[in-house]
Amino acid sequence: MKSYNVAVVGATGMVGQKMLEVLAELKFPIANLYPMASKRSAGKEILFNKKSYVVQELCDDAFDQDIDIALFSAGGDTSERFSPIAAAKGVIVIDNSSAFRMDPTVPLVVPEVNPEDLDWHKNIIANPNCSTIQAVVALKPLYDAFGIKRIVYSTYQAVSGSGVKGYADLERGIKGEENTFYPHPIAYNCLPHIDSFMDNGYTKEEIKMVNETQKILHDNSLRITATTVRVPVYYAHSESINVELKNEFNVDDVKTLYRKAPGIVLEDDPQNNIYPMAINAENKDEVFVGRIRRDFSLDNGVNLWVVADNIRKGAASNAVQIAFALIERKLI
Repeated sequence: MKSYNVAVVGATGMVGQKMLEVLAELKFPIANLYPMASKRSAGKEILFNKKSYVVQELCDDAFDQDIDIALFSAGGDTSERFSPIAAAKGVIVIDNSSAFRMDPTVPLVVPEVNPEDLDWHKNIIANPNCSTIQAVVALKPLYDAFGIKRIVYSTYQAVSGSGVKGYADLERGIKGEENTFYPHPIAYNCLPHIDSFMDNGYTKEEIKMVNETQKILHDNSLRITATTVRVPVYYAHSESINVELKNEFNVDDVKTLYRKAPGIVLEDDPQNNIYPMAINAENKDEVFVGRIRRDFSLDNGVNLWVVADNIRKGAASNAVQIAFALIERKLI
């Protein structure tokens, strides 16, 4: 297999470090690695595949080097500035921020769901929001088999979704110290507040889930609502997803779909206390689905409980899987 020159932008951050870990773990074919970060982190050394690398400063000429793919995880402002520079120099950017997700010229991709959208990329590919990624992996088999009318998302999201500051706030709270990042204590508490509030009463996180689901599934007719909640868990988001299907279904048929679906592990044996849990999903790339049951309050309703590691499948692993998909589709 051919090897590729890969840059990781934001290499010293939580997701950037996980990207490096996943690249090594999944044995992505790398010829040369270019870890990049802000001026503050430039010059630090990182270890990758037992070799030491010096972190380069991200600047306007950083992509004058021979780079094939750049995995970005350095925030929206950084992506907005540097992704077009890299793309103009022939680098394929896989961006983990929200900067390009709703740009109609940029594919928003989850490889198990819509890999065909990679075919029309223009050197920038968007990695969806962590909570959206695991949701659409679980929804895709239902969408294809039965059609979907309406989705109700209720999420229980880990503090690592806020980065190191959110993680630290939970640690402080457990020690009895005051929080410095969240507006209220997160230890022993739940905050129905992820990202900023909008004039319509929803948070940006909730609207992201609505818009991104429609874009990934190519269906703006989907009726979707969401409530996103931060909970005192370090890693892995959990989601209660209520789905109204267009056609009749059998619960056993739904379970059979999930047994065969790519990227999904079915954990649904409630009599033996088997169901997806955040503690078991941590550091795994699969999406775990369980608690599958009919919603008797409406025709063709089904409830799902969906869990995945937000830093791996919800960010780093999905980005690396996109890079593998580019190779498989001969797009690089």
